Amino acid sequence: MSSSRKDDHVRLALEQETAKLRSRDFDDVRVVHHALGAVNVDSVSLDVEVADRTWTLPFYINGMTGGSEFTGKINQALAIAAAETGIAMASGSMSAYFKDPSCAPSFTVLREENPHGFLMANLSANASPEQAREAIELIDADALQIHVNAVQEIVMPEGDREFEHWGGHIKAIARAVDVPVVVKEVGFGMTGATVRTLSSLGVAYVDVAGNGGTDFARIESARRADRFSHLNGWGQSAVESLIDARGASRDTGIPLFASGGVRTSLDVLKALALGAKAVGIAGGFLATVREDGPEALIREIRTWEAQLRSMMALVGARNVEALTHTDLVLTGSVREYANARGFDLSHFARRSGKASGGSHE
Repeated sequence: MSSSRKDDHVRLALEQETAKLRSRDFDDVRVVHHALGAVNVDSVSLDVEVADRTWTLPFYINGMTGGSEFTGKINQALAIAAAETGIAMASGSMSAYFKDPSCAPSFTVLREENPHGFLMANLSANASPEQAREAIELIDADALQIHVNAVQEIVMPEGDREFEHWGGHIKAIARAVDVPVVVKEVGFGMTGATVRTLSSLGVAYVDVAGNGGTDFARIESARRADRFSHLNGWGQSAVESLIDARGASRDTGIPLFASGGVRTSLDVLKALALGAKAVGIAGGFLATVREDGPEALIREIRTWEAQLRSMMALVGARNVEALTHTDLVLTGSVREYANARGFDLSHFARRSGKASGGSHE
């Protein structure tokens, strides 16, 4: 049952990718152009520090799959691309391994093909500390993602119906493991209040993982006879979540990752400019590797790297941190969300100090 469900997830996720059922909130983020603000491309560094390691790219392959022979082959292709490009990556949920240990090779292949790369294990908030330690050991992980997915579970025919213990589990796992814990949504977004709660539980990083990418409510609805589609599109986008959570991130010191609906290297730049430490890509990279293999994904990652470096030079950012001083104009549904939630967006448009009569903020 679990193996079949994993295969269904991949098939339905690829169908969504083909149908382009994605949020356009990144299009509501406009980068202000300063004609004399560019710097030399070769002066730009893409390095970011995560978990006491240097990532040479500020974007990564986010958790997708594993748990069956079919998905193991996908993980192998993803790991080959990660090893060749140096990009960090996360496993898909390893909960399947604890139900059926025979599927371990679909996860261990990640480390076998990528022996020196930065790799994140992935478990649900239902996991025990013992399972967390075992998952980390199984793939020699450098960090642990704990995914929270109440919306998916509600729509999933065989999903969980009890969620109040998740906070206690996350706290226990964070105390028990010796690698940083990243808590991520699976595509429904985060708020500042959630980030503050996670800070109190000992979490090291938060992936706001907004809607607009792979919609697991839609996937699980497609697996039901009654098509429980009312929650399709539920939640906040990555852009809205970054705006909502930025104050909490600053106050608690917890860095934010962002994922969900990232289509291009320009979306990566916008997410970084909104305060993300790094940006995760899942569905788009999955489609590339399934259609054309790891060599195509290697070319795509290298293309994104070159494009991101060039665009950072264009906006005068010599490093990722400098992108947070890039002037942005936020419009459309993103502005509507921010206004309704009480967030002032005006400062984003004059952060560089190049606004007429403005000052650096």
